[in-house]
Amino acid sequence: MTTTALGIRATTLTKSYGALRVLDGIDLAVPRGSVLALLGPNGAGKTTTVRLLATLTTPDSGTARVAGYDVTTERARVRERISLAGQFAAVDELRTGAETLRMMGRLSGLSAPRARARATELLERFGLTEAADRTAKTYSGGMRRRLDLAASLVSRPEVLFLDEPTNGLDPHSRQDLWDLVRELRADGTTVLLTTQYLEEADRLADRVALLADGRIAAEGTPAELKSRVAGHRLDLTLTDRSAYDALAPRAVHLVPDELVLGLPTDGTAAHVRALLDEVDPDRTGIDRFALRTATLDDVFLTLTGATP
Repeated sequence: MTTTALGIRATTLTKSYGALRVLDGIDLAVPRGSVLALLGPNGAGKTTTVRLLATLTTPDSGTARVAGYDVTTERARVRERISLAGQFAAVDELRTGAETLRMMGRLSGLSAPRARARATELLERFGLTEAADRTAKTYSGGMRRRLDLAASLVSRPEVLFLDEPTNGLDPHSRQDLWDLVRELRADGTTVLLTTQYLEEADRLADRVALLADGRIAAEGTPAELKSRVAGHRLDLTLTDRSAYDALAPRAVHLVPDELVLGLPTDGTAAHVRALLDEVDPDRTGIDRFALRTATLDDVFLTLTGATP
């Protein structure tokens, strides 16, 4: 794929803080108008990757282009075309919601009338119209998060970085954000999303990249990654702890408190019967079972050896 067709292109990016190697040569290629979910255990380097691509810090080595421009030598051009919503809402508590969005519009180069119109549009889109004239210090945590996200979209960026954007949002607001990301993708915006919610990545991402120990451990569509673990998962509820412990090393899903674990299977009746006979030949160790489609949780446990 040509560079011009990519919203984000990173090649062998590295970053260390002292003796700690946070990124160890990662490569990313995100087509314009698509969503990439960057997943990984805590400390894997997700936020560092976002900061590098958003020009907030510089790589030790490697190259990256965002919206067609180099993040090191053409920072100003990159910043004109991107927006970032970080893990924590960053809003001026002494300004009203409307003032915040109008100010962001003016800073983005909009005329005063256009800034007012864009602020009104975003306040309505994020369910903040009734609170528009209240100062942000009176907002709940979820409302501040929504205002922060609205502010990141004032300029209609070509590339949007969302670093765990739904932290602090209630289920309804989270669904609204998912709908918004889909709309942005349909309009041609490139989105890089980091998240702790695997369901979020599964629903939104065209491709998923798994970070582990500063490297890309795996990359592909959600379906491709799940197929690497297994097309399906057989969840077993064991009768006692000894039966559970005996099968735990083979599992791709573990719920110790409930003596539940999941084993990979292709989902066919023949394989399920054979698997049950293999792991419980005496028919005394399994209380009940259920066949499920493999999830990104299974991918995480198998490919990174950790939970997100």
